[in-house]
Amino acid sequence: MDKTDRRPTSGTGVGRGRATASHTLVHVSDSTRPDGASSQSTARPGRRLAVNLALYTLARLALVAAITALIWLAARLISVEIPIIVAALFALIIAMPLSLTLFKKLRAKVNEDIAVVDEKRRRDKAQLRARLRGEDGPEAGK
Repeated sequence: MDKTDRRPTSGTGVGRGRATASHTLVHVSDSTRPDGASSQSTARPGRRLAVNLALYTLARLALVAAITALIWLAARLISVEIPIIVAALFALIIAMPLSLTLFKKLRAKVNEDIAVVDEKRRRDKAQLRARLRGEDGPEAGK
């Protein structure tokens, strides 16, 4: 949907009895980008970040749940009554450093995805600022 609609503006210039156009309107929809890139290809790093972050979060929550169950069942085996909330709090404290080592690869993927998304955001911001200054190229701000 990269159609460019060029139509003259109404009566901006007059020459020999007929209207001439001094400006043209360019139709750009919200789904098209000025540089011609599709919005679907730009959404992939963000989508990948969301998926990896959700997996990492679910893995950490599952670890907390497993440690909570382990603490609670171990207490039951030795005939000690521990409230589930206390077991969950201890599990949370134990799971924090443990998840850093157990899920190191997943955490590294999330960090890489954050860096990619952040770099893309910075590039787009620089390109927008260059366009607002009236510079043409994507390398105009450098």
